[in-house]
Amino acid sequence: MQTILTGIRSNSVLTLGNYLGALLPMVRLANEYSKDWQVNIFVPDLHSIISDVDGSLKENTIRSIKYYLAAGLEINDNVHIYRQSYVPAHSELCWILNCVATMGETSRMIQFKEKSKGQESCNVGIFDYPILMAADILLYDATFVPVGEDQFQHIELTRNIATRFNNRFGDIFTVPAKTADQVKFMHMDEGLRIRDLLNPEKKMSKSTAAENSKIMLDDDPVRAAKKIMSATTDSLGKIKYDMFNQPGISNLMQIEALVTDVPLQDVISTWAGETHYGDLKQKVASSVSAMLTDFQTRMAEIKDEDVLALLEKGEVYANEVANKKLLEVQKAFNLR
Repeated sequence: MQTILTGIRSNSVLTLGNYLGALLPMVRLANEYSKDWQVNIFVPDLHSIISDVDGSLKENTIRSIKYYLAAGLEINDNVHIYRQSYVPAHSELCWILNCVATMGETSRMIQFKEKSKGQESCNVGIFDYPILMAADILLYDATFVPVGEDQFQHIELTRNIATRFNNRFGDIFTVPAKTADQVKFMHMDEGLRIRDLLNPEKKMSKSTAAENSKIMLDDDPVRAAKKIMSATTDSLGKIKYDMFNQPGISNLMQIEALVTDVPLQDVISTWAGETHYGDLKQKVASSVSAMLTDFQTRMAEIKDEDVLALLEKGEVYANEVANKKLLEVQKAFNLR
């Protein structure tokens, strides 16, 4: 079987943009492919401690898995959920790959440059993050790795490391699909990106200081509706889907389509020729409020002990697969 692998960091509550643009599409992808593919969904808690050391990691990990389950993830024998730190092979392979990767290629990573910019010093984990990510992927022979655009460079680095390793030792690693194929597989070429409610030129981000710019998955539904009603639009006086000239209005129409699971074109047709922005905002606010109410109800029904049982079962599988691959790598270096 081919393998799809994805992870969700356990360090904060997700925004509606994270949910609609990343988590929900991943759940639908998993449900579609898990009949014939292995689907690995892991919590990269080792990645999380680069910045998250406030003692809430266990709680955040459980919440992250609940997000997937509340979003409709179907569990079967081909879906595996596990914690990165409970599979020691991730850490050991990371060290070995450090001895294959070069300082030059890791120092060129854009995320490292951005996170270290202006700092007198930063922890080594920020620099080594892409190598651990490569280990996460290569241990399981993953072909497709659904990630955000900011991680594409890391996928390419993983491909380079795997190719270099295979050229030296033989075909031990599956080289992940190239970026263009990843984008096509994830349907990212459709250009989905939920925008900031106050500044629709930017994407919705949990790091933005302005609370009314974003909707969080744990927002009170009434409060979330008020945020929609205060969203920035324009002064053109016509409801039209045009991300270039009317990003605020277009963003609201996109949100409406996604939270109601209606094709975007149908939403566009429904509002064609309309001019009252308040009516559109009211409809989107109602839809978002209903969606959050339903989602939060499902979240509350998921028990912590059931999540832990899923993790423990997935970690048995993950350790078996990862240790087998790690042994191949260790033998290649004459460590075993």
